[in-house]
Amino acid sequence: MKIDGSDSRSHRWGSILAGGDGKRLLPLTRGITGDDRPKQFCPVLGSETLLHQTQRRVSRVVQSWRTLLVLTSTHNSYYADEVAGIPSSRLLIQPSNQGTAPAILYSLLRLREMDPKGVVAFFPSDHHFSDDNAFNRHIDTAYAAAASRPEMVILLGISPETPEAEYGWIEPGLPLGSPIPDSVSSVSRFWEKPSGSVASSLMERGCLWNSFVMVGHVHAFLNLISRALPELLEAFESIRSSFFTAHERAALCGLYSSIRATSFSQDVLSVQPYDLAVLRADGLGWSDLGEPSRVRSVLERKRVRTERGFRTDFGEIDGVLARKTASGQVSGQ
Repeated sequence: MKIDGSDSRSHRWGSILAGGDGKRLLPLTRGITGDDRPKQFCPVLGSETLLHQTQRRVSRVVQSWRTLLVLTSTHNSYYADEVAGIPSSRLLIQPSNQGTAPAILYSLLRLREMDPKGVVAFFPSDHHFSDDNAFNRHIDTAYAAAASRPEMVILLGISPETPEAEYGWIEPGLPLGSPIPDSVSSVSRFWEKPSGSVASSLMERGCLWNSFVMVGHVHAFLNLISRALPELLEAFESIRSSFFTAHERAALCGLYSSIRATSFSQDVLSVQPYDLAVLRADGLGWSDLGEPSRVRSVLERKRVRTERGFRTDFGEIDGVLARKTASGQVSGQ
């Protein structure tokens, strides 16, 4: 597919979502660091933090100066050293974690001020990909598809390995058609954390895991939010004049104290699949590291020896998991 490279590249942006609390993995991250830091600021896999791994991966497809980091001020002690040296204009600091929808909307409205023609990709900071080269190729395809169909948001859908009931699922529709590759289809429906039997059926029907990696024009994302969460959009628009001023922080604090926590996946994507497309992605070795068992599975595949005491026989990680499971702290998080 031929897309005008000068246009699509000059307006390419990235936003790394790193504001979550990571509560379900806290028993494991405490075992690694001895404190309550969220998993994205923890060296869960190897010696680098998950956030640093994400930044390095994203830097291969988006210029660093065009990549925003969405953080939460309550985690400042955990990320201060890691973001030292990054210009403040690239750091979007939320007063509190109110879910992915406000984090994404804040990114979009700031980007609209900087580049109204921007095409942005959102990257969770706590995921694992075993093949960065394959990841880069798929993201390039998603950017090109978004440039060709500016009204649509392109989701990265992962070909499933198991009928995972804790993931969101995407049911693909018809291919979008030339000049977009056949691997990009419309979205028929979302299934958010289905039962085990439903997940098995979805897998048999060729449905995909929702990686929550998304690419689209700023205005395409805003159109989705305006239909699904108009009151949230209106609330953020009310403080637009404070952006990039000395009053932005105070305006944000007031706003976040008055909004409810909302999920972009559940409250936006799942309720309106139109204007959404999915790119079928194979061979990425993707995992959402939301559960200790998934961390162990990745470590088992990679046979990673961390600098924090995990050995190749996984005795320590199994010990942490066993102790926390017995006390109810793993399953209950």
